[in-house]
Formats: sequence, structure tokens, C-alpha cells
Amino acid sequence: MSDERELLRRTAEIASDFLETLDDRPIWPQADVDELRATLGGPLPEGPSEPREVIETLADAAEPGVVGIPSGRYFGFVIGGALPASLAADWLTSTWDQNAGLVVGGPSAAVVEEIAGEWLKDLLGIPSTASFSFVTGCQLAHVTSLAAARHAVLERVGWDVELDGLAGSPRITVVTGDRRHVTIDRALRLLGLGSGSTVHVAVDSQGRMLADALESSLRDSDGPAIVCAQAGEVNTGAFDSFSDIATLTREAGAWLHIDGAFGLWASASPRLRHLTAGVEHADSWATDAHKWLNVPYDSGLAFVAHPEAHRAAMRLTADYLVADPHAARDQMDWTPEFSRRARGFAVYAGLRSLGRSGIAALIEGSCARARQFAAAIEELPGCEVLNEVVLNQVLFRFEDDDTTAAAVAAVQASGEAWMSGTVWDGRSAIRLSVSNWRTTEDDIDRTVAAFESALVGV
Repeated sequence: MSDERELLRRTAEIASDFLETLDDRPIWPQADVDELRATLGGPLPEGPSEPREVIETLADAAEPGVVGIPSGRYFGFVIGGALPASLAADWLTSTWDQNAGLVVGGPSAAVVEEIAGEWLKDLLGIPSTASFSFVTGCQLAHVTSLAAARHAVLERVGWDVELDGLAGSPRITVVTGDRRHVTIDRALRLLGLGSGSTVHVAVDSQGRMLADALESSLRDSDGPAIVCAQAGEVNTGAFDSFSDIATLTREAGAWLHIDGAFGLWASASPRLRHLTAGVEHADSWATDAHKWLNVPYDSGLAFVAHPEAHRAAMRLTADYLVADPHAARDQMDWTPEFSRRARGFAVYAGLRSLGRSGIAALIEGSCARARQFAAAIEELPGCEVLNEVVLNQVLFRFEDDDTTAAAVAAVQASGEAWMSGTVWDGRSAIRLSVSNWRTTEDDIDRTVAAFESALVGV
């Protein structure tokens, strides 16, 4: 055991060294995949290796290929950096190695999820009666929520999809905005509904679904229907009008699902809560904790306003499974997974370490840094900010596609900051996402300066 303690102590030193050098470390990896294959690869060893040597060799070989995602200057894909308490809880999660599928596989894991789930509903403005599940990310949260939706809308027309499948069932129409996230499409494919079941309705210049277009689409649909609305368009951060959409959906007898991968967290901020007005009227919600709650990957959350539909879509049983008669819920009754990691520990630690006011400060601080960046970048020659900066997303471009592509490539190559390019209205653009608790005003100034330098060489 003394050897094991020393191994874990050495591993903690390596991890601490990485975090403490983030401010000076290039964001983008310094080794390409071929170099990494050469240093990490080779034939499988014939015999055992000493654990400390394995860890030190792995760290030395892998670190040149590690992206500086925890840095305050990583602005790609709406990825948050892990809070200290959540990171530490995640280490404990691996150490405890609980199977968070059944209560008997880890009572503490089950209870922590129950508590964190209740806290999250309160924080995000979701009805207290809703069910919830902890999954890998928003992709599986969509699958979970839309499986419940599929069950409910088909049950209303007398079809048992869990028993009889989809063959021969009434066709389900899924209505989304033109600017929906691609994970909605994949969730529909995984659930057997197919992308061909989707009706795409018009959106405004920021990607918000137009209520009159939705009304027209629902009027044309005479069978089971699901509407997918969006809290936080991935490029602009724009929000659909949930109150209007919920009214139209309810009148049509359809199910309303909200993709709130990052935008749903605006509900946790008194200053930004107006953006999610009406969100409580939805039937299901999907979001990520590894985005704006800043817990380690992977951590997604699904909420369903109709627990009976949620459980019917997910539940399974077998004679050998041991159910705890005193438990409120066996977790696998609510998720697509059987055996799984106890993700609730890191979520619980993040929520408890920040508290309600700390979470609001994290959200509002990220949005303030986004506004700071937008105001500064727009002062650079030929730069145009394309979105209303209502949240943490800044969408911008330079005078033409070539300049835009060259500028973002130069900043990425510099290692000073990282964000992704995109396409908006058929033209090249750049999207910056601020969602890391570490991001400071200085990080924004350094990133703007990196673009200013990049433009000199373009």
C-alpha cells in the first residue's frame, strides 16, 4: 500500500504541474498524431511494468499532444474547465470505483445523484416533479429525453413502442429550427425516427425559431409530433421564444424538448434568466455539466417532466439484479446505460463548492468576458461581429473568407489561444465561446492581441 500511496502522490504532482503551467503553456498541442504514435506506440510489452514508470512515461509521451482545454484562453466548442472541487471529486470517483447503475452498486453514488438532481432542477427552473438522469453528454441526454417523447406521443395514439417497435407505428413528425444542433439529428437516427422525419422551420438572423413558421408546420401535421427548441444557438447564443413555442406545442398536442446544452444555465443567473422565460413549460430538457458547470468530462443531464414516460422508455430488469426496496430510484431505470461511472460526485462537488451565487457569478462572468472580447475585436481593421452578444458566444469575421481563415489559423498556430472557425450564412466566420471559470480580462486582452498580430501577417 505504501507503493500505491507513492504512485498516487507522484500522479498528483504531475497533474498539479500541468495545471500550474497553464498560463504559459501553448493551448494547441506541440506534437502531431504521427509523433504521438511514435512515442506512445510500439509492440505490447511482453511482461509487466512498474506502475510509477508507466505513469511517468505516459505523462512525458502524451503531454505534448494534450490540448490546453483547462486554460482560460481555450474558447472552442463551449468547453468549460474543471473546477478544483469537481476535479478532486472526479479523482475520488475513480478511486471509489462505484457502479452507478444500481443502488446496491454504490448507495452513496445513488444518493448524491438524487440530491444533485434536485439541486439542478431548482437551479435551472425545471419543475420539481421532473425526473432526471446523469449521462455522458448532451447527445445522450437528447437520446434519453426523445426516447421518453417517442414513448409518450405514441402511447397517446395507442401504440406501445417498447413492445412493438416502430415498424407499422404511426409516423412521428419532429419539428426543429433550421439552426438546430446536429446532435438532435443523430439522436433521431439512433431512436429509429430518422432525419427524414424532421420538418425544419425558418429562423431569424440570429438562429431563433420563428413562431409563425412553427405554427404553420404544426398545423400541417396530423399525427404524433415532437418539437425541439433551443436555448443557446451554438454560434450566436440566441434563444428561442419558449413561452410562444410552448403554447403552440401544447395546443397541437405535441411534446416540447429543449436543447439547452449550455444556454439552459442562463436560468441560474438573475441577470440572464429572462432569456429562458417559459422554459418550465417544456416536456424535456437536455444540458451538459461539463460545459458551464465546469465539471470534468464526461457529464450530461436529461430532465423529463413526465417521469412515467421517462422510466417506461429506459427501464429494464433481470432476475439476478438486486433492487433495494428502500431506494427512491435505481439509476439504470432512467439512463440508456447499464453499468456506468458515478458522475454525480463531481456534479455534487461543483454545485456545493460554488453555491447558487457562485454559479451565477461564473455564468455572468463568462458573458462579461464575451462582451469584452466583442467590443475589442470589433476595433480591429475589417472585423465585424455578426451576432447580438446575448450570452457567452461571439461570432465574427474579417473582410473576406481568406482573411478570416488565415487569421484564425494564425492564432491557433501561435498557441496563445484557440477557437474554431465556422460558416455563417455561407461565409467563413470564427466563433469564440467563453465558458471557463479561469478566463480573466487579461486572457481576453491576450487573445485580442493575438488576432491583432495575426492580421499583420495576413
